[in-house]
Amino acid sequence: MVYLGGSITHNPGWRDSLCNYFIQKFPETDFDFINAGIPSMGSTPDAFRFKRDVLKHGPVDLLFVEAAVNDDLNRRTPTEIIRAMEGIVRHAIRVNPKCNIVMMHFVDPGKMEAYRRGKVPEVIRIHEQVARHYNIPTINLAKEVTERIDAGEFDWENDFKNLHPSPFGQHVYYHSMKQFLEYSFNNDFSNKHIEKTELPKSIDPSPYTNGKLVEPENPKYTKGWDLVEDWKPSDDKGTRANYVNVPMLVGEYPGKAIRFDFKGNAVGIAVAAGPNAGIIEYRIDGTSWKKQDLFTKWSNRLYLPWYYTLASGLKSKRHTLYIRLTNDKNPESSGKKCILRYFYHNAD
Repeated sequence: MVYLGGSITHNPGWRDSLCNYFIQKFPETDFDFINAGIPSMGSTPDAFRFKRDVLKHGPVDLLFVEAAVNDDLNRRTPTEIIRAMEGIVRHAIRVNPKCNIVMMHFVDPGKMEAYRRGKVPEVIRIHEQVARHYNIPTINLAKEVTERIDAGEFDWENDFKNLHPSPFGQHVYYHSMKQFLEYSFNNDFSNKHIEKTELPKSIDPSPYTNGKLVEPENPKYTKGWDLVEDWKPSDDKGTRANYVNVPMLVGEYPGKAIRFDFKGNAVGIAVAAGPNAGIIEYRIDGTSWKKQDLFTKWSNRLYLPWYYTLASGLKSKRHTLYIRLTNDKNPESSGKKCILRYFYHNAD
């Protein structure tokens, strides 16, 4: 059983309660719980790290996935969200056609505001579109929390407190999930869903169904780039697990372009986007050079793991990605670095 999501999944709370629920509900079952929650991650990172973080112990029987908070906060486009969410679903079911998936939508102030205007938040609308297409049940906690606050049952400031819920808010999440599961089990959930799932035609022609992470190799004699085997920041800014004391390909000034050869229809880079993040130029095969600013609105505070999809919807064949540093930088950045943890590509 896997819990896939961002910091709200990563942090203790509803997830621990749900694990205890399953252990008590099925005392003779030997569960393997995997916490695949990583702060700041949304559907795009989840699709490309799926093999590493979700399938590391083999096929999954039950997958809980949530990306509505970070897909919104990270400003992922509708096309990218559909490709990523479809990729997660299709990857899980291809590996285990009997895999059950539950999609959740957590609450944040932006979603509350949208519901109060009578609108469905765009990111939830997109996730629900994918869920309907694949007949996946959803738990809309964003809508439930908004309605219960507006009904006077509790309030945001004193009870729920934050999009990272208080213990009270964590219990609200857990209780709703438990109700969903109890209803499912009481309505013969186990017999209804043991059949193999037949995958329909994808909504988007280029879903991220077979995402892969690739650690960079040492680009020998490539001016401007160096593979640092045990990278750590030289300042006091924060880091995240798996993005410190690990190999990083670091570009520090304009020079030669590095290259990444891949097969598939999408490619990108995962970087530690810190206070010295620079601006790169990149191109696929012989196309014209494009720019990508690696500095995020959170980069001043920490070396944030960030996934930049540089091209998608490509023809599914062999391609080459070229990347080089520029002399330009974001006005808020203190440097011009690219600190690269992974290349990633969709191998379909």
